[in-house]
Amino acid sequence: MTLDRSLRPLALLVSLAAASSASCGGGSNGTGPGLPITAGATIGPDHAGQFHLGPVDFAETQWHNACAPYPHAIQTITGDMLAGVSNTVATPGSLCDACVEVTTGMGQTAILRVVTYGASNASGDLDVSPSAYAHLNQGEFPRAMTWHLIACDNGAPISIQFQTQASQWWTSFWVRNPNAPIDHVEVRSANHPTFTTLQRGTDGTFTDIDGFGAGAFTIRVVGTHGGTYEIDLPRVDGGALVEAEGNFPFN
Repeated sequence: MTLDRSLRPLALLVSLAAASSASCGGGSNGTGPGLPITAGATIGPDHAGQFHLGPVDFAETQWHNACAPYPHAIQTITGDMLAGVSNTVATPGSLCDACVEVTTGMGQTAILRVVTYGASNASGDLDVSPSAYAHLNQGEFPRAMTWHLIACDNGAPISIQFQTQASQWWTSFWVRNPNAPIDHVEVRSANHPTFTTLQRGTDGTFTDIDGFGAGAFTIRVVGTHGGTYEIDLPRVDGGALVEAEGNFPFN
C-alpha cells in the first residue's frame, strides 16, 4: 500500500493566477467551509517557502492523501482549507491532522489542516487545496509565505477512527481532529497494565501489533505542547469512528 503522496514539483504546478478571494469557504472539490476555527498558541518554529496548488483535496482528485482515509464526518467538520507538508520537515506521518497557520508575503493568512505529505520543491513549501489557494493567492510570484504549527479549535472533539481490520488481537487507529499536534499516543488495556506507547505509522496511525486485548481500555493522547487527553472506550470496534467527549485543553 502506498502511504505517501508526492507534493508536485514547482515545474508541474498549475497556476490559478485569476483565483483570489477573501473567503475561506467553498471549492468545487471541497466539502464546504467546515466548522469555524480559532487559532491558539504557536507551536514550533516558523518555516519559510512557497505555497502551491497541489491540489490537496479530500476527493483525492489527483493525489492520494498520505493520512487518508478520512470519514465523511471528519471531512465535514474540517472543511476544505487543507495542506500538505514536505516529508523533510518532520517524520512522515507525524503531522497528520495538525493545523498550520500560513502568512503570505502579501499579508494573507489562513489556518490549514494537514492531511498529507510528500516530496516538495523545497522543505518549507506547502501544497494547498483549491479553496486555500484561492484565499491566499493575490497573483504574486513567487508565492512566498511562512508557516508554523498552531493549536486550533473548531469546537469539535477528538475522534478515534479504527482501521477496518482492527481487533483485540491487532489494534490500529487514527486520532482525528486534535486541536494540537500529537507527540505520541499511549494505551492502558488488558494487555498493558501501565500506559504503553503505541507505534506511529507513516500514514499517521497508532498501532499495537499484539492488540489491546479484550474489554475496556484507555487511550492517552499527548500533544507536542505537553497537553494530554484521555479517552475511555469499552472495546476495539474495527472500522468504527468513535467521537470522544473533549479535546486537549485549549489556549
